[in-house]
Amino acid sequence: MAKPRKIIIFDTTLRDGEQSPGASLNLREKVQIAKQLGRLRVDVIEAGFPIASPGDFEAVRAVASEVKKPVVAALARCSRKDIDRAAEALKPAGKPRIHVFLATSKIHRDYKLRMTSGEVLRRASSMVKYAKRYVDDVEFSPEDASRTEIEFLAKVVEAVIASGATTVNIPDTVGYSTPEEFAGVIRYLKENVSNIGEAVLSVHCHNDLGLAVANSLAAVVAGAEQVECTINGLGERAGNASLEEIVMALATRSDIFGFRTSVNTKQITRTSRLVSHLTGIVVQPNKAIVGENAFAHEAGIHQDGILKKRKTYEIMKPQDIGLGESRLVLGKHSGRHAFKERLKQMGYELKEAEVERAFGRFKELADKKKAVFDEDIGAIIEDEIYAGPEKYRLEYISISSGNRTVPTATVRLRCGDDILQDAACGDGPVDAALKTIDRITRVRGRLIDYSLRSVTGGKDAMGEVTVRINVGRECVTGRGSSTDIIEASAKAYLNGINKIVWRKKRSAGKKETPSL
Repeated sequence: MAKPRKIIIFDTTLRDGEQSPGASLNLREKVQIAKQLGRLRVDVIEAGFPIASPGDFEAVRAVASEVKKPVVAALARCSRKDIDRAAEALKPAGKPRIHVFLATSKIHRDYKLRMTSGEVLRRASSMVKYAKRYVDDVEFSPEDASRTEIEFLAKVVEAVIASGATTVNIPDTVGYSTPEEFAGVIRYLKENVSNIGEAVLSVHCHNDLGLAVANSLAAVVAGAEQVECTINGLGERAGNASLEEIVMALATRSDIFGFRTSVNTKQITRTSRLVSHLTGIVVQPNKAIVGENAFAHEAGIHQDGILKKRKTYEIMKPQDIGLGESRLVLGKHSGRHAFKERLKQMGYELKEAEVERAFGRFKELADKKKAVFDEDIGAIIEDEIYAGPEKYRLEYISISSGNRTVPTATVRLRCGDDILQDAACGDGPVDAALKTIDRITRVRGRLIDYSLRSVTGGKDAMGEVTVRINVGRECVTGRGSSTDIIEASAKAYLNGINKIVWRKKRSAGKKETPSL
């Protein structure tokens, strides 16, 4: 019996996923996610767009240094400057790939590039050749391929393969295509590009119509050999094809698809939660595979069926994605060793001093709660270790509030060796706290989104607050957690203010990052 054909999994969480509004990651967070992607056993990690900013360059270089098993890719426009920068960032990589792209659709040629089809064809070919001077592994993407005239798209694909491209990626950049239509594009290229067998044919689908996963799977059936996707479906606008959905669809319906991947599915839940914690983007409860309700059953008929035979209402086992494992139960009597071991199991790699900080916060929480769950620990790590540069740190908060009292907040912040304190009134306790922080920091943020969720169940659960703040043209996400939701709100807002202050100090601004 023939072995199922392998589908290459190309993860672009660190590049396209980071382009989700408010999902900016710092260098350390990117490396942490990249290492977890290595444990997940993805084949390719797209680490970033090095020309975009010094921070992106350093992040790609750090990932290239730290992660050796997967291929590490860096994105570049079809320009020598971009390619030079990508090659420099990838120098430490064991398996480097330069991923160059150029728009090919008529609307992009006419209005964005102002180039003729002939000029696009020549630029694509010449830049693939230029990238080949640095690395053997070059990927080319014709941006907006799904809206490109099919005959011209075939010409471009044939030309870049002849120029040395080892992978050709077909993006549905604006999520416009449908499964049957997109599969037709792949079939046409397989049948009409004479040298198509000399390169891996890849797809990169966006989710604007909710069809990214369906389009990707249809393309695989039609002959695509690589799928580009992100953890939790993160990405521009409505996001990208979701890695966990594609992988589990191929695994669960192997009878239909007949393909395999190298992904260690037992790491899916852990990876999803890590990415959610570090980006601050909460996974919707009904999200397929990794949503909180994905394996929950409330209806009596369903519960009865599950108790009698699991397969009546579950097509996958929770253990297959890393749920339902035996876990250490942590509480106020747990020691450092058990805490450190749990951090390792969750994918966190911390310095000894950071472990001590997190352990101290864990002990404080354990005094308030009977049991501390993984989600609590993730919130602690996000608060204490991954909060980013801190100019201001919350030292004290006191609230006076009631239905017949003007809500008032007194806040004390530490700024270096200085202690700053002020008070303000507001429409409610949260509003009062945030206005007080504005008065102390002299940064007036405009709150454009606020969400609160319970990290775990129970009346003693930690509350995790995520906010989006506008200050001028800057928009950032802030996160904070506490068993006191007012304190969590203040921490989240202050986390955002600290990011704004830090960004203002950076000498070089981040350039616009493209979406394939």
